[in-house]
Amino acid sequence: MPYNKLTKEEEKVIVHKGTEAPGSGEYDKHFEPGVYVCKRCGTPLFRSENKFEAGCGWPSFDDEIKEALKRLPDEDGKRIEIQCSNCGAHLGHVFAGENLTPKNTRYCVNSIAIKFLEKTDKEK
Repeated sequence: MPYNKLTKEEEKVIVHKGTEAPGSGEYDKHFEPGVYVCKRCGTPLFRSENKFEAGCGWPSFDDEIKEALKRLPDEDGKRIEIQCSNCGAHLGHVFAGENLTPKNTRYCVNSIAIKFLEKTDKEK
C-alpha cells in the first residue's frame, strides 16, 4: 500500500523523528467528535473522546485505538516513543504517572503527524 505524500515539514517529524514547536499544531486546542489517523498511512490511532487538555502545547490523549501504536525506547533513554503500528511513523511520546486523567497516561502527539476525520451526522 503506498503512503500519502508528505511535505518537508511532515517528513521532518514523521520520518526523521522531529518535534513541532509547542502550541503550533492545528490539533492542540481541537475538540470535535471524530478520529485521528496517521498522516502517512491513514491508520486510525486515537478517538476524540480520549483527547484532553494537558496544557503541554501538543494534542494529548489518554488512550489509543487498540493495537494502533508501537512503543519504543527513545534515543534519549528517558522517554518512550510512539509510532504508528502500521507504517512506523513517528507520532510523539507516551508518559505515565502524571495523574492528568483517571487512566494516568498521556500520549503526547505532534499535530503534523496526524489527520482528523470528523464524525458524520450518521455517526454522531
